[in-house]
Amino acid sequence: MFGKLIDKLKKHPKKIVFTEGTDPRILEASARLLAGTWLTPVLVGNEAEVKHAAEEAGYNIRGAEIMDPENYPEMDEMVKTMVELRKGKMTEEQCRASLKMGNYFGTMLVKMGKADALLGGATYSTADTVRPALQLIKTKPGNKIVSSCFILVRPSVTGGNDVLAMGDCAINIKPSEDDLVEIAIETAKCARIFGVDPQVALLSYSTLGSGAGEDVDKMHNATAKIRAAAPDLPVEGELQFDAAVSPRVAQTKCPDSKVAGHANTFIFPDINAGNIGYKIAQRLGNFDAYGPILLGLNAPINDLSRGCNAQEVYSMAIITAALVDM
Repeated sequence: MFGKLIDKLKKHPKKIVFTEGTDPRILEASARLLAGTWLTPVLVGNEAEVKHAAEEAGYNIRGAEIMDPENYPEMDEMVKTMVELRKGKMTEEQCRASLKMGNYFGTMLVKMGKADALLGGATYSTADTVRPALQLIKTKPGNKIVSSCFILVRPSVTGGNDVLAMGDCAINIKPSEDDLVEIAIETAKCARIFGVDPQVALLSYSTLGSGAGEDVDKMHNATAKIRAAAPDLPVEGELQFDAAVSPRVAQTKCPDSKVAGHANTFIFPDINAGNIGYKIAQRLGNFDAYGPILLGLNAPINDLSRGCNAQEVYSMAIITAALVDM
């Protein structure tokens, strides 16, 4: 899977901002990335401190760009741009103070075209990574929300990999019908980047009317809206999980469905179900889970777990950069 993403980046090399430039996990991942020529790390931090941290840890970061908010030659222009973006919600002084922090400074580097993507969260909270993105990068035209998906990968018994997409497991707590339309369409787009031909199932405790309730209606109605908004996207709902993935169960419960029985892109009714669902797949199904991958923004911004390791930073950097121009 990562070979295909790297091949894409080799054709169109990118720059990615790391908001925590002195973190040893970031430095190790950056050193690995710099061994290629397809993804240039932009490390936020004091240049001397970043180089000292890399030297102490034994990582070669020659070729990385280091940008210091305290010593950035275009800071006045950046402050002016941020004031305009915040439209009276922040003063010049407040913007200047915020831009001393790596999360806001890094996000503005992407906004101003100094880099293509951003990966943060090794020490910042999810909120501290997502908030600047919402305020400064904002959603793509036609999108009203930011959502997320996880890509789950494991070796297939038939060779290659099994790859699934699951959304939204991390951002929207109780998505509405219209939110689910955006979540499904954006998750399907993301799935394609990873070589998945999306077969989308909107999950429920009901299969095509076998149960009743407000949550069933939400998934049923959202499915109809997805079909109207994206008529070429194979989608079915509402489906119980067994009907979504088991051909035998699908033949019994919904024999006329073209998606049921072989779905690979799963849309959950709320964050409770989504978060529990992807972690069950990860822990009991032996899938590697990559994400949350943020969807719907004008540029790729992604969040790391504060418990991440260097391998996860490296993998998420490749994924994030591969989402440019999605």
